[in-house]
Amino acid sequence: MEVSKDMFDWVEKNIKADPAALRLKYAGKKGDIDYSAAILQIECRRKFGKKLQETLAAFPEFYFPSTLAGEQASSDVLAEYHSSLVPEGLSVVDLTSGLGIDVIHMARRASSVVAVERNRELVDALTYNAKGLAESSVVEPVCSDCVDFIDKCIESGRHFDMAFIDPARRAADGGRLFALTDCSPDVVSLMPKLSKICNMLVIKASPMLDISHTIATLSPRPFSVAAAGTAAECKELVISVLFDGPECESPMIEAVTLGATSSTFSFTIRQEADADALPVLPAITVGDVVCEPFPALMKAGAFKVLGRAYGVRGFDANTKLLFGSQFTSGFPGTQWRVVEVLPYASSVIKRFKSKYPAISIVTRNFGMSADALRGRLAVKESPGNLRLFAVTDASGNRLLIVTERCDA
Repeated sequence: MEVSKDMFDWVEKNIKADPAALRLKYAGKKGDIDYSAAILQIECRRKFGKKLQETLAAFPEFYFPSTLAGEQASSDVLAEYHSSLVPEGLSVVDLTSGLGIDVIHMARRASSVVAVERNRELVDALTYNAKGLAESSVVEPVCSDCVDFIDKCIESGRHFDMAFIDPARRAADGGRLFALTDCSPDVVSLMPKLSKICNMLVIKASPMLDISHTIATLSPRPFSVAAAGTAAECKELVISVLFDGPECESPMIEAVTLGATSSTFSFTIRQEADADALPVLPAITVGDVVCEPFPALMKAGAFKVLGRAYGVRGFDANTKLLFGSQFTSGFPGTQWRVVEVLPYASSVIKRFKSKYPAISIVTRNFGMSADALRGRLAVKESPGNLRLFAVTDASGNRLLIVTERCDA
């Protein structure tokens, strides 16, 4: 790892240049700097400048060892959420630290943070970046496989207040994983060992995992599971387990939306199961407002509890969409005022394009994907203020609900 002020001066000078063109121009050239590493810094700043805006502003000479490291790193917004789970002054170990964005954020709150990473390039980058961000006195990078590190901690009696772990979210062939036991390392089998090195464990897991199944596989049972993400996407499940407390009977489920539209909605699985079904009448009509929950809420499964909390109605139980007679202040999601409610019928399909040639499409319990419906209607996708919700209502009727975005 060759890092110098001259390299970052060159990066700043060429920051607006195309990385592909620079690679062509400087291929095989030798100079006072490593041109390949310098061009990589430009490429990563173009790709991850928004994602890591706070970190790059705090330390403009932040070093990326690879584009993959940037892709797999937590965003500043998500890392700040992770750090908020750490009470001030506790000792923390991140067992899968990667590029170390979480570590850097947690270092501002914790008394010490041990960053365990098996990739030497990532460890060297974190050592350098932590120093540049004035966090090196708190951060202790360790190059080790996390399972080996856990075993050594048990042997030596080393203990932490909190441990974080982020199992691989994809298989070796790149395929998605849908169970915690399939991820690497297998946190489920590691639980007895983890209980010996920390009081509390936080698992950062794939949003593809089923929440109920994940809770059932862990012992002791988590005291909370948070679906965390942005207004556009659920990024991960954050599972918190307490080793030195009583067994939790009904874990708290949280839907956490981060960013400009931040919100948190909390409930338990039991509360959702015991809640009465949402009213479906009066049926949706022109002027009503469709309430589309943020992705984290969709993942968390808060529908009956959410609907009851905001006084809105539902469609079929499997449609997972809500609506009310007016704009619902504070609702954690987007809201769309109904322009037309149309039956899904051949006569409507034939003339739909002439009135709405371009429109965003969302399908819920419709028996057809949004792409398939777009092809059937022969319309173009347009992520603007118009949106078509294709749903099945409580009577089993398939409806095409044309809406426009509303803010109040």
